[in-house]
Amino acid sequence: MALLEVKNLGISFGGLRAVNGFDISIEKEALYGLIGPNGAGKTTLMRIVAGLLTPTEGKIFWGGRDTKELGGDFRADLLYIGHLNGVKEELTCLENLRTNATLFGREASREACLAALKQVGLRGFEEEPVRFLSQGQHRRASLSRLYLSEDIPLWILDEPFTALDVKGVASLCRLIERHAASG
Repeated sequence: MALLEVKNLGISFGGLRAVNGFDISIEKEALYGLIGPNGAGKTTLMRIVAGLLTPTEGKIFWGGRDTKELGGDFRADLLYIGHLNGVKEELTCLENLRTNATLFGREASREACLAALKQVGLRGFEEEPVRFLSQGQHRRASLSRLYLSEDIPLWILDEPFTALDVKGVASLCRLIERHAASG
């Protein structure tokens, strides 16, 4: 049985068809990427699967069960990081990470958050308000959530490499590969 299955997914905005008849079956330990030109509907598709948009038609199944029926149980099994960083400019890197974890009902000790920030190369910036960081550091602050979410089975990452330098891309690739290999 597929871990995640999408059947005949579609959505329209007004008269514009953004996603049409999309099907995919994702197995455990798999890594998938969406490739296409700007405006092709990749972000829309990911937002539908993450439960942030309601499709016009089609169904999404998680472990064989309709995600509409699973509700919060499905959302607890996924982490969505969009192409926008989703960090609060006035908060520090540490405050952003701890606040996000709390909002999603996750345990996040100070030590675990500091370790996550270190993993993404933000050691020494933990108490720095995000507004003073570069765009790449903003992205790293956002991606630090992954290090507190390694037990979440489904990660949906929209343009995760945006604004990262070569070292950041390599580190993120290793983390994603490790996560996929863990199931």
